Amino acid sequence: MQVKPAEGRAVRFPGTLRLLDKAGADVPETAFWLRALSRGDVEPVTKISQSTIASAQSASGAEPSTGKALA
Repeated sequence: MQVKPAEGRAVRFPGTLRLLDKAGADVPETAFWLRALSRGDVEPVTKISQSTIASAQSASGAEPSTGKALA
């Protein structure tokens, strides 16, 4: 499941204590993450389709990304 920290919250991965990125991450559906979700520490990340991203970029005047890294 994909989650991100709720506004004003900082959540650490169990074991490594690394902070969950503000953009979110794919985490296992374990008791730890389910509890964090039920407490409101994290919120689910909805997956956005590429067409939605492209239309948002065209509306803002930004050029669409090719998804390829520059050398």
